[in-house]
Amino acid sequence: SDEKMAAVQTFRDGEERLIAVIGDEDTVTGFLLGGIGDCDPRKNATNFLMVDKSTPLSAIETAFRSFTTRSDIAIILITQAIAEDIRYLINEYNQTIPTVLEIPSKDMPYDISKDTVLRRVKQQLGEN
Repeated sequence: SDEKMAAVQTFRDGEERLIAVIGDEDTVTGFLLGGIGDCDPRKNATNFLMVDKSTPLSAIETAFRSFTTRSDIAIILITQAIAEDIRYLINEYNQTIPTVLEIPSKDMPYDISKDTVLRRVKQQLGEN
């Protein structure tokens, strides 16, 4: 059976898309335990990146670029601490899907003033 184990979003066009996560070990583990994990051995691809102190910045950049160009991903969740490391990539990213959402982590509280998506929404609503 081709049954997917990962949690997916079904869109109006009938396509199913994944949620991707870039975060620290605790955050990614929590989401994986929640059922969002997907691993495609044919493409050697997953929908998550677990980041720790030894993870090179280039690996985070590569994962972000990969997730933002994959047609099977609808949402990218990234902890705000890691988003700060690649803020320049997030700021230049302007697609609607996949949507990039910044989330808090255990080690760093959420700072609304740093959230690129919320800043763009406020600009659109004229709330600057």
